[in-house]
Amino acid sequence: MRHICHAPVDSAALPQHRAGAGPRGGKQRWRARVVVPATFLAVLSGGTVLGATPAAAAPAPVKLTSSSCPTTIQQGQVSGCVTELQNLLNAHGAGLVVDGEFGANTLYAVRTYQSATAIAVDGLVGPQTKSKLYATGGSAPAPINLNSASCPANVVQGQKSGCVTELQRLLRHFGYSVEVDGEFGTETYTAVRSFQSARGLTVDGQVGTNTKTALYNTDESGSTGLDLRSASCPSNIVEGQTGGCVSTLQALLNGKGQHIAVDGEFGPATLAAVKSFQTSANLSADGEVGPNTKAALYSNISGGGGNGAPAPINLTSSSCPANIVQGQKSGCVTELQSLLNHHGADLAVDGDFGPLTDAAVRDFQSEKGLSVDGQVGTNTKAALYGAVTPPTTTPPGGGYSNILAVAEAELGTKEGSARANSYGSAVGMSSSTSGYAWCATFVSWVAKQTGASSYRSTYVVGWVRQARAGNYHLSVTTSPQPGDIVAFDWDGGNDYTGGNEHIGFVRTVNGSSFTTVEGNTGNPDNGGANDGVYSKTRSTNSSYDVLFIRVR
Repeated sequence: MRHICHAPVDSAALPQHRAGAGPRGGKQRWRARVVVPATFLAVLSGGTVLGATPAAAAPAPVKLTSSSCPTTIQQGQVSGCVTELQNLLNAHGAGLVVDGEFGANTLYAVRTYQSATAIAVDGLVGPQTKSKLYATGGSAPAPINLNSASCPANVVQGQKSGCVTELQRLLRHFGYSVEVDGEFGTETYTAVRSFQSARGLTVDGQVGTNTKTALYNTDESGSTGLDLRSASCPSNIVEGQTGGCVSTLQALLNGKGQHIAVDGEFGPATLAAVKSFQTSANLSADGEVGPNTKAALYSNISGGGGNGAPAPINLTSSSCPANIVQGQKSGCVTELQSLLNHHGADLAVDGDFGPLTDAAVRDFQSEKGLSVDGQVGTNTKAALYGAVTPPTTTPPGGGYSNILAVAEAELGTKEGSARANSYGSAVGMSSSTSGYAWCATFVSWVAKQTGASSYRSTYVVGWVRQARAGNYHLSVTTSPQPGDIVAFDWDGGNDYTGGNEHIGFVRTVNGSSFTTVEGNTGNPDNGGANDGVYSKTRSTNSSYDVLFIRVR
């Protein structure tokens, strides 16, 4: 079914320690390639390495803060300092092989830890990362994917295992300050219930199927690798927006002493945290994250190496070379990495054009049909900035009365076209609509065009939750009219969280039957193929659940 706005994440396709890397809406999503040593590929289920000689013992661990360790520990180094680093990361649930070699897996574990603790995500282990690692020490079993056969159907309070380590690691990703120790105690139980409440799930503290799905379903939240100061993020980040820029904002706020979930949704809690931070920084507490607030958020937040990434520079400015290539380090590369992340690359934003950035550039060029040379020249720059084409007409306004007219004007718009891709501007996304489930983004765009509601979200459940709470001029109605929003839960259960949801607008009503205008749906004149904006006939007497939302 191609018109799903939240497809279940395929846990088997997830790397062991990467949440949210599954497909969006059942569609392929590219990421930067990570080169895995050949010996890893030969590991059998029993742990035997084909054709490998016995591994040498890891160097004896050396305390990271001692004079024997470099100021910055980074990928490529082999030493007892790296052994110590790997032991510390494993105490936080990384599950690394402790060999004293700073390779790709250690780099990923460092970046994951930095993101969880609101350190600039650059993969460099400098003074701040070292200090945090020692200040938040612990010991935990190696993490186990919650969807594997090794974990129980319901992970509950009182258990101690790698399944709990994984649970705690995922909770930290969402901003919950739980210790990763593999023990499901009171602190973890409270965090699980809070997470369930925030996601509209049954609040029972038990980590069952729906909670596991929600924990791994982070794809539309975006990574925290984006730089708020780059062109990947809006000039002013405001309440109602969603996506990776909001995730980064939330992680930075937590690093400044706030305590909010890193869920990529700029809601009331994030608004309150922004205002609190602005007050403490002697800024105007207006809740809008503009240039001054961004600068304050990045002040004294060092990169892992102590310096952070260079400030981003627009790629088309005279300050950037005609061709940006591997080996360069500058604000132009910071901007490039943030733009690539906005297209799904998930890179460390460190301003250093290394092998992973080169791989991400080549992947992007291949996806866009450009010459795949790894050089960021005129065409690649244009494609990076051109994913969102601003609407050609002035937003018409008109509020609720104009919703249907604006939605109907988009009928026939094809997925992946410049016009369809422009819808992402409503939620601060620049991803092509060919790469994610965009029905809720289309609803957000119409709401923005008309001014009917200030709410924006790429999640169907977000619209349902706000309507049920009566927020943002949204409410639930049982007497649908043309111009109302309509949400579908294909799985039933009326919770809109199981992974198979959809949303659109009511066009006409005739008893229990009604027609719609929907984005990210199949062409009814072409057997359901070629997704786009189309009109469908639906019914309240079908096997799925339907909820109507009034915007007034």
